[in-house]
Amino acid sequence: METQERKIDLFEVAEIKLSYSTKVKSSQRPRVASSRQVYEVFAQAWDQDRIEFVEDFKVMLLSRANRVLGIVTISSGGTAGTVVDVKLVLAAALKSASSSMILAHNHPSGNLLPSEQDKRITQRIRKAGEILDIPVLDHLIMTAEGYYSFADEGEL
Repeated sequence: METQERKIDLFEVAEIKLSYSTKVKSSQRPRVASSRQVYEVFAQAWDQDRIEFVEDFKVMLLSRANRVLGIVTISSGGTAGTVVDVKLVLAAALKSASSSMILAHNHPSGNLLPSEQDKRITQRIRKAGEILDIPVLDHLIMTAEGYYSFADEGEL
């Protein structure tokens, strides 16, 4: 019985392409200049049926002119928390060629104050963004009735 051996080509690798395509002209993208405007854009993108139900973590990706390139949901969790993978946050920012980013997550409880875990993940993402020259401009905690801005409160 004859066995077939397959030769492995050590130089055969997967091709990786980096691309970004948009269907929205730059002039039509919303521009954000305050935490209130950021809250309003996030609120439009948030599923209002979930904001008091489960915790979601989203990232707003911005151009150099603070125009919104897009909003990506990084994770969705339970009623008391969600796991945030810093690598996914930065992968989205890099893939979209973002100049900066704004973080947001909701508290289904309605409590607007940040937890210690909220502060830690903000600092981890901020430090990672600094290395890649993609600063975190703010982190909002969202509820159905309002928001808390880390930047407005001097936490960034």
